Amino acid sequence: MAEVIQMPRMSDTMTEGVIVAWHKKIGDKVKSGDLLAEVETDKATMELESYNDGTLLYIGVEAGKAVAVNGILAIVGNAGEDYAALLNATPAAASAPVVAPETKQENISPAISSTTVSNSSDDRIKASPLAKAIAAEKGIDLHSIKGSADNGRIVKRDLENISLAETPVASSVASTPNVTGVESFEEVTLSQMRKTIARRLSESNFTAPHFFVTIEANMSNAMAFRKQAADAGIKFSFNDLMIKAVASAIRKHPKVNSSWLGDKIRYNHHIHIGMAVGMDEGLVVPVLKFADQKSISQISVEAKQFVEKAKSKKIQPADMQGNTFTISNMGMFDVENFTAIINPPDACILAVGKIKETPIVENGEIKIGHVMKMTLSSDHRVVDGSIASGFLKTLKENLENPAMMLI
Repeated sequence: MAEVIQMPRMSDTMTEGVIVAWHKKIGDKVKSGDLLAEVETDKATMELESYNDGTLLYIGVEAGKAVAVNGILAIVGNAGEDYAALLNATPAAASAPVVAPETKQENISPAISSTTVSNSSDDRIKASPLAKAIAAEKGIDLHSIKGSADNGRIVKRDLENISLAETPVASSVASTPNVTGVESFEEVTLSQMRKTIARRLSESNFTAPHFFVTIEANMSNAMAFRKQAADAGIKFSFNDLMIKAVASAIRKHPKVNSSWLGDKIRYNHHIHIGMAVGMDEGLVVPVLKFADQKSISQISVEAKQFVEKAKSKKIQPADMQGNTFTISNMGMFDVENFTAIINPPDACILAVGKIKETPIVENGEIKIGHVMKMTLSSDHRVVDGSIASGFLKTLKENLENPAMMLI
């Protein structure tokens, strides 16, 4: 019996998904667990598997188009089965369907029925998300690569032994300087992720009354502490130490670990730290849960895993849910100081700059110190200045005396 496959809700904020590529075409046999398509949500590119056995009878939307949640993606059933009644009984997808070759309709463009086998544009390249990420990093043009997976799909192994000398370099807006004096530009359709980032940050910036408090910490002891740990075989980054220090400070100032809910304030008793990770498409914020209960080493391992998943576009919506406080660290980009927009539903976000060697005064003497600036953005509906400054004071103490966090 034929069954409709609808666009699932793959994250809590998802309203629609974009079909990146179909991996089956009309008339193909499919089994439960077969990869049907790749779907770009507002948070990640995910693989959609079939949960039915049978024949792919109908595709509801072509690659590159959006489908609303619960819209028709495909119909799987017995070969030759009539599925017209299912189409009438199910909400339609938000784009024109891909029509089976045997369906007799006029004015159907041949390009529509062949989108799943075309490699003529970036939107229709049949490649896994990881392969696309590797190609982008190496500057490899996927049009020149022959895939070894099902239906010519390009996967990681197809790119492992390829050098730039063997393949055309992928085109880039800045790869060739414009010396003709002719004005030009490129317009790029917003990804689902970028749409969501724009919407959520706009809502945060215009609805939450932000105020900012900046403090400096002398990181000399933290640097010595990190070196001692490394000498003992325990390695972690300053960002890992920052996450631990923030979680420890939140325990003493729980009101910064809160959310504005309109007619009430939620004070979270658990501490889930969101860690902003930059990608080409924008920021993603994986969440280290119960960060205050984890050692710096545990935080380091988990943070590295999240960064690797984010860079390879393998991060899942569940990895980015539940944050109660967020950290955005731009120190590795040589940024001294900045302010960040609050990441809903949090009431606060901490912006962290680089560690800078600078003269400082200690006990009336000028010495060389290693200073780092931090700016806390707070929602004034929830957090007052005294709460914000008290939290930053404790955070400063944690960083200037990191061994105390282990007691």
